[in-house]
Amino acid sequence: MDEKLNTGIFNSSETLPQIADKTDVIVEKIIKMVKGYSPKANTDMIYVAYRMAKAAHKNQFRKSGEPYIIHPVQIAYIAAELSMDNVAICAGLLHDVIEDTPYTFDDIVLLFGRSVAEIVDGVTKLKKIQYRDHQEEQVENLRKMFFAMSKDIRVVMIKLIDRLHNMRTLGFMPTEKQLYIAKETLDVYAPLAHRLGISKIKSELEDLSLKYLDPVAYEEITESISRKKSEREAFVADIIDALKKRMTENGIDCEITGRAKHFYSIFRKMYAQNKTIDEIYDLFAVRVIVNTVAECYAVLGMVHEMYTPLPMRFKDYIAMPKPNMYQSLHTTVVGTDGTPFEIQIRTHEMHKVAQEGIAAHWKYKEGKAGADSMDKELEWVRKLMETQADIMDADVFMNSLKIDMFSDQVFAFTPQGKVIPLPNGSTVIDFAFAIHTQVGSKMVGAKANGKIVTNSYKLQNGDIIEIMTSPQAKGPSRDWLKIVKTSQAKSKINQWLKHERRDENIVHGKEMLEKEAKRLNIPFAKLFREEWLLPVYRKYTLGGIEDLYASVGYGGLSSQKIVMRLREEYIREQKKNQPAESRPTHTVRKKTNLSGIEVKGIDNCLVRLSKCCNPVPGDDIVGFITKGRGVSVHRADCPNIQPDVLSEEDRNRFIKVNWTGENRSSYIATLRVEAEDGPGMMMKVTTVLAELSMNCVSINARSTKDGMSVMTFGVEIQGTEELKKAMTRIGGISGVVDVTRTTN
Repeated sequence: MDEKLNTGIFNSSETLPQIADKTDVIVEKIIKMVKGYSPKANTDMIYVAYRMAKAAHKNQFRKSGEPYIIHPVQIAYIAAELSMDNVAICAGLLHDVIEDTPYTFDDIVLLFGRSVAEIVDGVTKLKKIQYRDHQEEQVENLRKMFFAMSKDIRVVMIKLIDRLHNMRTLGFMPTEKQLYIAKETLDVYAPLAHRLGISKIKSELEDLSLKYLDPVAYEEITESISRKKSEREAFVADIIDALKKRMTENGIDCEITGRAKHFYSIFRKMYAQNKTIDEIYDLFAVRVIVNTVAECYAVLGMVHEMYTPLPMRFKDYIAMPKPNMYQSLHTTVVGTDGTPFEIQIRTHEMHKVAQEGIAAHWKYKEGKAGADSMDKELEWVRKLMETQADIMDADVFMNSLKIDMFSDQVFAFTPQGKVIPLPNGSTVIDFAFAIHTQVGSKMVGAKANGKIVTNSYKLQNGDIIEIMTSPQAKGPSRDWLKIVKTSQAKSKINQWLKHERRDENIVHGKEMLEKEAKRLNIPFAKLFREEWLLPVYRKYTLGGIEDLYASVGYGGLSSQKIVMRLREEYIREQKKNQPAESRPTHTVRKKTNLSGIEVKGIDNCLVRLSKCCNPVPGDDIVGFITKGRGVSVHRADCPNIQPDVLSEEDRNRFIKVNWTGENRSSYIATLRVEAEDGPGMMMKVTTVLAELSMNCVSINARSTKDGMSVMTFGVEIQGTEELKKAMTRIGGISGVVDVTRTTN
């Protein structure tokens, strides 16, 4: 089984005073751990940091009711498990002090030095700044964290540990908060832990996120694994015994263990392959840990002699390590009973790196400074910050971050044999800029495996790519921005366009803004007023309107977001200048949705009409609270929401909704007409619909073996009265046997 970080240093049965007192004991244990792996460390400062944190958080409590000091102590404990230095552990103890207490950055500098203070500051959220929306706040917090991380990796280590403990205690948060935090964890923090190679943290973050985002799947997986645990353990034990016997015969000293796939990994496999958990056999892997690289390959040969290897399922991450430093041999083989399973082979050092990632190379353990192998491992962070520097838009930042950091990798080679790892889906242009900016800027073509390919060619694992350049090349084309995948390539292309084609960018940017304003039917001159533009200039550090045009033109800013921001000012002024007698005198009902639905007790809620039953005004309706998509409105007789088909949890997610009569939108209803099969029957029905001025949006018909025809008509209506009138008229047609309204 995978080693997990400490899942809790406090006994849940203890009283709160006992827990508070026990923090003193735990800190002593932390200090002992630090002395064990770093004898020269100044552990006195850890104790002082603990006393300061305990005093600062004295009257604060978590949502669980526990004293707040438990949270920083847990973080310090996990940091010690990862063999982090005394500076990082002090920062872990103090990580919420600046954000939540009167203590300041300068106070921490004075008592513990600048290194501790900068880590705490790097972890601290930017709460004092006002943002337009939560996404913009999230992006700026991430940008700040990555900037601090590029200078000191300990920032992100503390942040990951902080998120891990918060996820462990997420059950005390409101449901809405649970879903938001779990999704953010799965989108950003788990991939970040993976990128740093810290599988201990990554796996637990993913499993805890799944627990809240899809509790049904989580329970199904945990129950299934628990139910068949003894059966699978016996299967793995037999394999381990056979391997140990063969290793002993060949004089190889090794450790052999069984490793269960973590829950989220199983969930992804079920989802990707559309299988039930009973159809997935390789829920366990066997891991062989040896002393040398030569022994890794020797063991691989023995394994393939003992078991039949599955074709295309061997991966050599020793010869070609993953970008997160992971090294191991992976092979999937078939057991004697025909069941496939995975075997991983690695050295002890590789195993430590696989578990702890960048923390296994900790250069701060003995207070070392300066360049070493750690700096090379962090080069991607510096490159990330360089390429993100010109990205001002929140959406663009998040998208490029996910591509550069979290995408699966593809490995291609230069003709000289150098490996270039890039996100899956990257093109030869991305490859060129990954080699060097000048190579990308002077590129005129490319070859893949000796054959000329287009600029849009997507790299495949093992491709040998040759970039053809010319001193006379005109430079990157604006069209390249539509082809490239990585933000590094986009950034370099934009920088070139920004400096070399400013005049062209100004013209292009203005055209884009004018087009967007025209789409919203607002005169450009009325929208782009200097007093409304000044906050935009300040936010994005622009010198004036030409800088704005140029930034939009080369892709640094989104034309849509700029226009929408100005549109808010335009609408605000229009309302202010509206004559008093023309203003509505009644109070707008805040709970009315655009669909003409009022949701009891919820303001401005996302509401959608369910397509399974297509409710229309006049129908008895109920609301069903979905996960992440607002309220879904169903007809009360919809078969998909009847109690007998819902789980107990889902039966508690209904909410009262009503038609308001304030919306005159059209709705789609489906009529099923059963009639005698004969020529002209469909024409008779459509003629009735035309006479009633009802728009028919879809028609389907089929004949049955008993000489009947079944026709369905999708019609636009305003409400049930109109629908009943149509059904009565159609029912009166000679040869029509039955007219009903269907639920789909």
